[in-house]
Formats: sequence, structure tokens, C-alpha cells
Amino acid sequence: MTRRWNVLVWLGFLVVLSAPVTYLMIFIRFPATRDVPWATLLIFGAGFSLLARGLVRAYRQPQFYRGRIAGTVLMGLGLAVFAFFSYSIFYVARQLPASQGAPRVGQTAPDFTLPDKDGNPVTLSKLLAPGPGGAGGARGVLLIFYRGYW
Repeated sequence: MTRRWNVLVWLGFLVVLSAPVTYLMIFIRFPATRDVPWATLLIFGAGFSLLARGLVRAYRQPQFYRGRIAGTVLMGLGLAVFAFFSYSIFYVARQLPASQGAPRVGQTAPDFTLPDKDGNPVTLSKLLAPGPGGAGGARGVLLIFYRGYW
């Protein structure tokens, strides 16, 4: 009796390999799947479930299906790919260096001019200047600095 190829093992490994590729090609473009790669983790889960089903099939019915050695090796390689992906996304990508040029809390911001929502220039020093005739005192300005992905 000839043994059949265990397609689940090979299909599962291909799905595991496709997970980081789809993250880099598609999911990194959207903040909902870039910051927490839930879609990529689901793809990894689907691939590992196929691999596990193929391994169970190979060990329970070795007379019918191949793949005990190849399945074990591919599962190990898939886990290595998952570990490298997790390390690079959840640890390395979060290690942003401290910005030397960013203002510190309580530090006076340098004067600047930026356009408002209508395109008119607004200067920081004019926003902080007292009202007309000295009445009203200085107004406060809230500056929010966002360091994101550019």
C-alpha cells in the first residue's frame, strides 16, 4: 500500500510563511493592523492549526500518510518564523530612541508660525501676547507632539 502525501503539513507551513509576508505587504499600511497585528496573528493561528492537524494525521495513521519527520521539522521552522516575527514586532519595533531635539516638559517652546485651518498664518508669540490694550492677560496654548510612523 502506498502512502499519500500529507497535504495539511505543507499547506499549513505555506500559510505560516505567508503571515509575515502579508503583514509587510498589506497590513502594515493600516494603523488598526499595524500597531497590533491581529490579522497576522490569525493567519499564523490558521497555519499552525493546519500543521498540527497534519502532524496528528501523520502520527495516528503512519501507514496511510507521510510527514512525521517533515511535519516536525516544518512545525519547528514555523515556530521559529513566528518567534522572529513576534520579537521584531512586539519588542524591536517598540524600542524607539529618545529624540534629542524634542522639547521637554515645562520647557519654553520656540516661536513658530503655522497655518490654521483656513490657511492663515498663526504665530505662537502672538497667541501668548496680552489682549488688545493689555486687557485680559496672556492666553495659554496647548501643544501636542505626536511621534508616529512617517
